[in-house]
This record gives sequence, structure tokens and C-alpha cells, in this order.
Amino acid sequence: MISSYILPTILLFAVSFYFLGRSKAFAVAKNRGGVKGLHSLPAHYGMLTALWCALPALLILAVWQTSESPIISSLVAAALPPEIAALPESRLGLILNDIKNIVSGNIVSGEPEPYVLQAAEHYRALQSLSGRAMAAVILAFMMAAGSLIYRKITPSLQARNKVEKVFLFLLFLCSAFAILITVGIILSVLFEAIRFFKVVSLHEFLFGLDWSPQTAMRSDQVGSSGAFGAVPVFAGTALISLIAMMVAVPVGLMSAIYLSEYATNRTRSFIKPLLEILAGIPTVVYGFFAALVVAPFLRDSGAVFNLPISSESALAAGVVMGIMIIPFVSSLSDDVIHAVPQSMRDGSLALGATKSETIKKVVIPAALPGIVGSILLAVSRAIGETMIVVMAAGLSANLTANPFKAVTTVTVQIVTLLVGDQEFDSPKTLAAFALGLFLFIFTLLLNIIALYVVRKYREQYE
Repeated sequence: MISSYILPTILLFAVSFYFLGRSKAFAVAKNRGGVKGLHSLPAHYGMLTALWCALPALLILAVWQTSESPIISSLVAAALPPEIAALPESRLGLILNDIKNIVSGNIVSGEPEPYVLQAAEHYRALQSLSGRAMAAVILAFMMAAGSLIYRKITPSLQARNKVEKVFLFLLFLCSAFAILITVGIILSVLFEAIRFFKVVSLHEFLFGLDWSPQTAMRSDQVGSSGAFGAVPVFAGTALISLIAMMVAVPVGLMSAIYLSEYATNRTRSFIKPLLEILAGIPTVVYGFFAALVVAPFLRDSGAVFNLPISSESALAAGVVMGIMIIPFVSSLSDDVIHAVPQSMRDGSLALGATKSETIKKVVIPAALPGIVGSILLAVSRAIGETMIVVMAAGLSANLTANPFKAVTTVTVQIVTLLVGDQEFDSPKTLAAFALGLFLFIFTLLLNIIALYVVRKYREQYE
């Protein structure tokens, strides 16, 4: 309960010390001929005082909240009866979990033992004591730190420089946090994938032609080992993504050229928002559209020409996915084409080139890095799409280049493998992490290629 008041209290103290520091700056400025005698603006002194008060308090709060639960749990475990404390770690962990559920007011399985209720009371007492101690420490530290910097406010104090350094450090922490989260995600996937490859060889996974990850409950059942050749899954992903890009890139790029080079401002302001609406439609709606409209239409059209098109096909999923990612290509490409300097167009037209020649030989090459970036962004979006494929392409891992057949993709298989009650040490579940790892490697390669293209053409036109 006390911890819920800590953050508002820190904010209140920070605001108070801001005004105190600012007032102190005005006060000391009177002896130096006004604000112009100060090194920094009075707001910088106030901000410095507030930061000195709030940042250490927030750091203490984060460390305290992180370490509180493990310390209290260890103290409660040490106070349990000796025969309970001597139980294996897994059994003891379940008992501690029941104690925490009672403290939190959650439902526990069965009637709790008396020693569990007693331990829960002990846990509450320690939690309350910890909350009061934390509040006392934080308040004392805020008062001490705020008073210290308040007394140091003088006209020569470089408050602005110190505040800028603090914000620079906070920006660095935000960047480092994003990078560390990415590294953590990669490592979590990598470690689980390594566990998978201890059971299934890398060669079988990368070059195997059969994907049937279902495993039996007993080893004597037929098909208990499963089949983990991922080539059909990767091929299905590539086929649907290729169809989607064949729809999205020409339509999106031509739309961008029309909007930026030929359309009037009134037409552009009307058509561009309509195109961008496509990006806001939920993918499940696209899935319904693919399953109920596009797939039956393609099947009936194929029957007219005597072409056997399945009700669930890569073509239906790819076409609808391509429609979905048109705004990624058109909107971003329109922005980069529109950003090409008008002087380059004027120079080309002055040399006698036609408008189409100017677009083809001047505008598009100048905007190529941005266009490539938009296409690669669309490819990444297509590779990661799941719902449309589930509803329109099916779940069959067929190794085929025929777009009229049902196929599946990496993301769909990852979802399928992790749905329901699963054992996280079985090859079937670990295969999802292996698929995720190679999906990450593929998208990373796409980004590297995009950076190469962008750098090459940027040097040419700068």
C-alpha cells in the first residue's frame, strides 16, 4: 500500500524542489544585476534541483522493488518448520507460491495448512516493514539531495550544462535499453534453439523435406519421433511473400509516382489518406476477405479455365497480403519521391528531357534508397503476417511452387506449435524457437542488404 504512494510523492517533491531552485536562482541573481548575471536560466537551476531530488529516489525505488520479493521469500522460507524447509527446491517453491497467493488474495488449491497461513502473516509483516523502510529511506534521501544542491546554487553554477548532461545520459540509457532488450530476445531464442538442435540435427532441419512436428505420447507409437525438415515451411513463406510483393510493389510504386509527380495537391490530399486506411484495417478482417471473397473467386475462376485451385491456396493469401502492404510501399515511396529537390527536376527538364524521362532517370534513382527501404519494410511485414495465411492458405506444409496449392509459413507454424498445453522441453515446442531464430536471421540479412543499397546510392547523389 505504501509503495503505491511513493511515485506521486517523488513527483510532488521534484516539483517542489524545482520551484525552490528556481526561486533561489532569482534570489542570488539580485546581487548580480538580474538574471543576466547567472550562468544559466533560472529554469535550469530549478530543473537541476528537481533532478537531484528525483533521479536517486527513482533509482532506490527500482533497486528496492527488484530485490524486495527475493529477500522476503528467503526470510519466510528460513522461518518455516524444519521439515518443510528441508523439502526439495521445487516443492518449497510451490509452498512459497501458495503463501504469495494468500498474501495477494488469490485462490489457492485446497485448504492451506496452518504453517502456510502463519507464513503468510509473516510475509505480510515483512512486506509492510519493507514498505515503511523504503519510504523513509527515499524521503530522507530526497530531502538530503535536494537540500545539498539547493545550497550550492550560485550565479557561477553551470546548471544548464549539468542538466543537458543528465538528459544526454537518459537518452543514452533509452538507446541502451532498446538494444539490451533486443539482445535478450535474441539470446532467449538462441538458447532454446540450441536445445532443439541437440535433439534434431541442423542438417535435417535446414535440408529435410518433411515437416510433421507432431510427436506421440509414448515412444512405441508410430511416428513418435516426428519430422522436422523445415524446407516446406521456408518455401511456403517465400512463395506467399513473393506473390504479395508482386502485387504490392508495382501497385504501390506506381501509386507513389502518380501522387508525387502527376496528381494535383487536392487529388493527393484526397487519395493518399484513402490508401493509408488499408494499413489500419485489422489483419483478421483481411483474413475474412481472403477466405470468403478472394479464395472462392479464384477457385471459381480457375474452374472456368480448367485450373484446379484449392479453396485454401498460396495465391489467395499472397494477393490479399499484397493488398494489405500496398500502403507501406506507396506512402513511404511517395514521401521520399516528394522529398527529391525540385532543382533536380528543373535541371533535367531544362536539358530537354521529358517528364517521364526525368522521373525514370533522375527522380527514381535519387529516391531509390528510400524506395528500397519501403519495399524491404513491406517484405518484413509480409514475412511476419500470420492471420491471413491461417485463414486463406491453410496449415499444410506442402513443398510446392504451385501457387494454387495450400502451403504454410514460418509464423503460422510457430503459432501452431505453441498453442495449447505443451511441454517446453519437447522437440515439437523447441522447433518453434528454431524457426524463430532463422526468421530473425533472414530479416537481419534483409536489413543488411537495405543498408548496403542505401549507402551506395547516397554516396552517388550527395
